Amino acid sequence: MKRGQELLRLADTVVLPGFVGKSPPDWIRRRLSDGLTGVVLFSRNIATPSQVADLTAALRAENPQVLVGIDEESGEVTRLEAAAGSTRPGSFALGVVDDVTLTEELAADLGRDLALAGVNLNFAPSADVNSNPDNPVIGLRSFGADPDLVSRHTAAWIRGLQSAGVAACAKHFPGHGDTSVDSHHSVPLVPASPEELREVALRPFRAAIAEGVHTVMTGHLLVSALDPGVPATLSGKVLHDLLRAELGFEGVIITDGIEMTAVSGPYGIGGASALAIAGGADAICVGGQNADEQTAIDVRDAIVDAVIEGRLPEERLADAARRVCELALWAASAPRRNGAAPSRPGEVSIGLEAARRALRITRRSASAALPLAAPPHVLELAPEMNLAIEKDTPWGVGEPLGKLLPGTTVTRLDASNATGSAIEGVLAAATDRPLVAVVRDAHRHPWQMDALQHLLAARSDAVVVEMGLPGRSDLGAVHIATHGSAKVCGQAAAEVLAGDV
Repeated sequence: MKRGQELLRLADTVVLPGFVGKSPPDWIRRRLSDGLTGVVLFSRNIATPSQVADLTAALRAENPQVLVGIDEESGEVTRLEAAAGSTRPGSFALGVVDDVTLTEELAADLGRDLALAGVNLNFAPSADVNSNPDNPVIGLRSFGADPDLVSRHTAAWIRGLQSAGVAACAKHFPGHGDTSVDSHHSVPLVPASPEELREVALRPFRAAIAEGVHTVMTGHLLVSALDPGVPATLSGKVLHDLLRAELGFEGVIITDGIEMTAVSGPYGIGGASALAIAGGADAICVGGQNADEQTAIDVRDAIVDAVIEGRLPEERLADAARRVCELALWAASAPRRNGAAPSRPGEVSIGLEAARRALRITRRSASAALPLAAPPHVLELAPEMNLAIEKDTPWGVGEPLGKLLPGTTVTRLDASNATGSAIEGVLAAATDRPLVAVVRDAHRHPWQMDALQHLLAARSDAVVVEMGLPGRSDLGAVHIATHGSAKVCGQAAAEVLAGDV
């Protein structure tokens, strides 16, 4: 049995930690020189594209084959553009357009930006079939609720991203779409039978594997039909028997953030990490919340202890390390699309083109006129978002509309202050002016529906812009569904409202 430094090095190979700072701290530099194979970047590490390029260059100075991972789905889940808002819509908007060429080109465009920044592993796309419209954590991150649609766009995204030399990652295996609980907080239960799983949730993952996806990310899900005992991230029945043996995946299996309560709650971060490797995972994603050297050491040591104590076969750890090293070799030498992105009509970015094409407009009144006749008052109802989405990332219609129609004013309310008196204040501010109400997943938030009904009872001529899943299109004189809340989706809606199309 390997012991000492050699065993520690094997364990280091399978840990992908996060860190704090816009440049690598000393402990990351030292650990990369010592055997650490990769890191994960979060928005706290990102200021500008050139700064990220400098950061990744510093990482490569310590380890030329370092894996640099990021959670850049585009749309709502963005790290590169967390401060300014995404210039590309998310997956749901692409599914609505349903043009696989557009999806592939958008993913390739994103891949070029990631490659230029020195990132070579992207934890996207979401291959989840969003079959539960009340899902609190997937929603717009999925291409849709139809497994065939999700499958073809998952494959197209992977083709585009990996053509730029960036490894793609299909997530959250075996499918987080049919859940009603956020795995950041507790364990979601997947109620599907084995037959239902194979007909729905697993189909996009089969498409991803057929397309040659390099990595698959586990979901912290209790799939009772496969393993009622432990979440999928820790389950040999799910990771080895299903993903490896039945589906034939030979790439790297990466865990979702191991600090998430669904797995760290019962087992601790180190305990969950060792169990995940024993179950068939190859790499531990850690440091979204616990981004310090001691956490990375604790995870490594927990894996080593599991080997020494016989709870984790050494051969399983060695196999995991081998797969991670092979991915790092591919990422360091992957062929890339060269040159700038293809030119587009009128020099419109592919992200804006996609956002425009994803708009769906329902006019419910013959007198409902677009564009707006004057600068409006805009009410934006802001729900609390799940932890995958940066809370400070800009979204909405008011800001871009103000640039197109100077004089536009904006009120933003959340669940704590969307009172009756606050809505009356909005109505007063909109006297003799057009009124626009902007919501996100209104069907999931009773307080949003209450505020909207109050507003529309007084102003039936109001325009409603839904920037989440469009549960209803019968609200407002005009209803605009953007199918995404990315900044570019707000821009596309603002253009329609202002007549600047």
